Formats: sequence, C-alpha cells, structure tokens
Amino acid sequence: MLKQTKGIHHITAIVGNPQENVDFYAGVLGMRMVKKTVNFDDPGTYHLYFGDESGSPGSIITFFPWPDAYQGRIGSGQVGITTYVVPEGSIEFWELRLSKFNIEFEKATRFGEEYLEFNDPHGLHLELVARKEGKNSEWSFGGVPADKAVKGFGGAVLLTAKPDKTMKLLEEVMGLKKIAEEGNFIRFKSNSDIGNLIDIKKTIMPIGKMGVGTVHHLAWRANDFDDHKDWREHIGSFGYGVTPFTDRQYFDAIYFREEGGILFEVATDPPGFAHDESKETMGSKLMLPPWLEEKREIMEKTLLPAVPRVLEEDI
Repeated sequence: MLKQTKGIHHITAIVGNPQENVDFYAGVLGMRMVKKTVNFDDPGTYHLYFGDESGSPGSIITFFPWPDAYQGRIGSGQVGITTYVVPEGSIEFWELRLSKFNIEFEKATRFGEEYLEFNDPHGLHLELVARKEGKNSEWSFGGVPADKAVKGFGGAVLLTAKPDKTMKLLEEVMGLKKIAEEGNFIRFKSNSDIGNLIDIKKTIMPIGKMGVGTVHHLAWRANDFDDHKDWREHIGSFGYGVTPFTDRQYFDAIYFREEGGILFEVATDPPGFAHDESKETMGSKLMLPPWLEEKREIMEKTLLPAVPRVLEEDI
C-alpha cells in the first residue's frame, strides 16, 4: 500500500532581527507565537514558532533569526513561496490590513484561485489564499479577529533543479496525488485539509543561496512515533540518505535532501507545544531544553527582544 503523508507539518526559515520577525508574524499577520526557544544546534540564536491557537501541525512556521547573517537568494533547491490559507470571504480584510501597514502586494491567479503575494520584512516570499477547507483558527490578536485569522498553510511553491525527480518523489515516496497542471505549474495534493497543496514550478531557476529571507527546510507530517520509524525505512528504501532520529522537544525529526536540492524533514505530530507549558501560556517565556537550563541567565541577558505586541502604527 502506498504510504501517504497528510501534508506539511512545518516550514522553517532564516530571518534577521527577531523583534522585526515577531512584529510581522504576530503583529501584522496576527499569528500566535506558540513557542520561544533557542536553536539547539546554535543556542545563542532563537528558534521562534508561530501558528494557530495551539500550534497545530500544518499551521507552524518556525524561524532562526540571525540579525547579522548575509542575505540569501531564493532559487532552485528551496521553497519559493510559502502559502497561507485564510477563511472564505476574508481576502478584502487582508488587502486592507496589508495596505494599513504599508506592505506592498500583488494579486495573482493560479489554478482558478486568487492570491495576495507579498514579502515579509526579511525577503521571504509569502501569499494568502482564501479556502473553505480547514478549520478556522481560534486565535485573535492585534486587530485580526478569529473569523479572519490565518488558518495555517495552504501549501507551498517548490523551486527544484530537477522538477521530474521532485515530482516523482512527491507521488511515489510522499504519497501526494497530481491533480492539475496549468502553465508553468503542476499541482499535487495530500490527504489533509490544510498544508495540503504543493505546486511545482517547471521552470528551473538559478540555484538558491541560503541566508536571510530563505526557507531552510519543509517538514512533512508523520502521525506518531511508530509512523515516523516507518517513514525513515520507507524513504531510505528509495535510496535517499536519511538522518538518524532527532528529538526537537516538540516533535521528533528526520531529514533528507531530495534530488532537486530541497531539504525535507519528516516530523511527528506529537508531543506538540503544550507539554512543557500550558496551552494558555505558550509562547510567553523562553523555554529551554534540560541541557541548557544552566545557561538560562546568560541567554536571557544576551538574546535580543522578541515579544509579541499590538502594533498601533505602520511598520
């Protein structure tokens, strides 16, 4: 039987100043900062997580904010556009909101859907699309009511150096189905109602350069820890080099790079973000893994501010 992922678990990107990052994703887009921790591989840097009210899989975007890092270049081997889905009937609200904060956007149509395309402050390419699928977020913040709030990912546009190889992986390894082709794009769908649509751009772009304003990796969903073990064996059986299991505190992870150059992860849905702090208080304090607790005092003194706040003026 063909193994199938439900779709996107999370997307992780590299950005600049952490407060600018929080101001945009919480202050402008109204998302909840569900976790403030550090990059376990580089503890002097935050790892910030944003999503719906509980950080549901399929809603989570995570960031490594490196204020002094060089600017990247979006290109082949990367996620080209991160797509967010909002409730039906809310696009006009988002047009007005982006305009209020002086965020330039363009309208585009793809596969019969209208998108608002724009960049975040550090150069990540984003878009909003309205769909009925997926439950509404229950989170309201900074002038974004729950009935207009970002539900989570609509999907992503992938830029690959080998479109045929990447499309073969999506179908044969990850279990997505090809559902449409239009112009320069081919669309694939997973069996979930959020984070479920992947568009492959057929044109091969120049190779991307990792840095500020680029996506580091895209993570697919594994149902649980047993399913995760099955995924590692399954992906390896197709000849991909898969990493050992890594405990990321809020999910377990494995990684592999597909032939078109994109770094993929498979992450477990459990345990989620409320196991080390309550759902009500998530994101309100710096959370550290046990092996870094002894360094809390110095970290809290040296890390730059990163606090969700209601924005009263244009940014």
